Amino acid sequence: MRRNILLLREEMSRENIDWYLVPTADFHNSEYVADYFKCREWLSGFTGSNGTLLVGKSVALLWTDGRYFVQASIQLRDSGITLMKMGEPDVPKIKDYLARHMLPGETLGFDGRVCSADYINNIVSAIGKQMRLRYDIDLCDRIWKDRPAISCSKAYVIGTEFTGESYINKIKRVRDYLSEHNCQYLFLSKLDDIMWLFNMRGSDVDYNPVVLSFAVISEDDCYLFVQEEALSDEFSLYCKINNIVLKEYNEVYSFLEESFREDKNFNTVDSVEPNLSADLFNTNYSVYGLLKGKTNIIHSVSPTTIFKAVKNATEIENIKEFFLKDSVAVCKFLYWLDCHRAIVEQSDTGTKYFKDPRNNIVNERDAAYYLDSMRAEIAGFKGLSFNTISAYEANAAMMHYEFGRDGGALLKNEGLLLVDSGGQYIGATTDVTRTVSLGPVTDEMKRDFTLVCKGMLNLMNTKFIKGCTGRNLDIIARAPLWNLGMDYKCGTGHGVGCFLNVHEGPQSIRWRYIPDSEETKLEAGMLITDEPGVYKEGKYGIRTENTLLVVDKMKTDDGEFLGFEPLTLVPIDIRAIDARYFTWDDFEQLKAYQNMVVDKVSPYLNEDEQEWIKTYLFE
Repeated sequence: MRRNILLLREEMSRENIDWYLVPTADFHNSEYVADYFKCREWLSGFTGSNGTLLVGKSVALLWTDGRYFVQASIQLRDSGITLMKMGEPDVPKIKDYLARHMLPGETLGFDGRVCSADYINNIVSAIGKQMRLRYDIDLCDRIWKDRPAISCSKAYVIGTEFTGESYINKIKRVRDYLSEHNCQYLFLSKLDDIMWLFNMRGSDVDYNPVVLSFAVISEDDCYLFVQEEALSDEFSLYCKINNIVLKEYNEVYSFLEESFREDKNFNTVDSVEPNLSADLFNTNYSVYGLLKGKTNIIHSVSPTTIFKAVKNATEIENIKEFFLKDSVAVCKFLYWLDCHRAIVEQSDTGTKYFKDPRNNIVNERDAAYYLDSMRAEIAGFKGLSFNTISAYEANAAMMHYEFGRDGGALLKNEGLLLVDSGGQYIGATTDVTRTVSLGPVTDEMKRDFTLVCKGMLNLMNTKFIKGCTGRNLDIIARAPLWNLGMDYKCGTGHGVGCFLNVHEGPQSIRWRYIPDSEETKLEAGMLITDEPGVYKEGKYGIRTENTLLVVDKMKTDDGEFLGFEPLTLVPIDIRAIDARYFTWDDFEQLKAYQNMVVDKVSPYLNEDEQEWIKTYLFE
């Protein structure tokens, strides 16, 4: 058993806690978390971005999703922690496991600041027996002696030339929404929602340009809670001009407790409890515990989430500009990759690797760093939108693989390399994946590559009636794989922010039904990814991903129809296509996409790169 788990159990024993829950989250349920919040990683040794650790007196279990099954199996080996593969047959959810194993009167402990209210409420409901909750205690903080400090970057404002809408207009839209829904207050915890509303950005979370913050909004007042060190004179003046009341970040708890006291309801003259709108999926349980019973909590997706998902004309113009620049960088990288691979010589004594003519043996890290450097040259670049995934052969079967300090696998003149990457720019967030052949590939690889390409193109070119959600469309991308009994253990597409989070809701493309989760209709102006894949443990991984813009297509007597416009302009590697799995329509779709890419990207390439990209045309 890992030493850190044993230390945690000692603290559990001192506090009479029978079970302790450690999610992967910060105080705002962010997807990526700063080092201060990586308690689950520190305790378990599993470094994936999603996972929940449950520690009992004699067992320790870690739940994660299909993206990380391979990685978690490796990292949890000999740890004494049991891997629970989410969504697999006979693998219970955490709430069901606790309902089965937690005895009446036992205590479940967790740091209420890092567990969402909805998540804990579902657990309590599922257990359905007498139990105690201890959510006022962070046991990890007691034993993690060299825990990093909480992040604190400077908040700054971005102008309407990038946002397309002022804070004044946004807050009016929010207040109009609250009035229409009979809510006197809105509590905001989701960081990208807060950034969008206030037109502010920062760098408190890796890859996400956000500032740790909370907000409380009423008909007349707006309170923003940020760390004092995050404030500059310029930002403070901006808040003063716009009547935004600044308060210390950690003061949010005492503020809510005082403001919603039973004898001093924030708003009322007749002692009627006010209605407060809060997204309980992203509001932590500590906040919920303060508000419960003192206000009518209306659980719903925040209006900021809904408004933010539909990009305005200014945002779309900037997004298209930066996606073109980003795509040019990826194309230049692919050209470089074709020129910089190790020279391989087979002999009776084995395989030998020699430096290429430019003295550069390329491994996974070399490839990732070169692509990162290409993006960094783009004016307006603000960092990566996630850690670049450069995964060769079997490593690509791990959806969120990370190479180690040794630089990862050497890129040979054979097999497949998967590169998933994206950038943050002052006016856009990008996300693109390409899988490329580095030399000869097997017939099985070609078949799977072709089926993935086919699914991606079919979805990209589909038209659908207005009112469809991503669940209506998912089968279009999966059908080529499903027809042969194959699947991938993740969604097909996610929303993308505008100089915000690379994974943005509420829109998504997936087939799986999630109870109590409202499905979002796709609307013109939304961004969504299109990324089917094949992942074969111990062999290879394939993914082809474009980011798409939802657009109006046509209006007929039968209704309004929408479709997609590809923002990603990077060629697909036709060397890995097996034409036997293509129909005539598939050929035409690929040809049209490749021709469009070459036409739009070529003017930004040098002469050698232009000759190279022409080889990706499909006749």
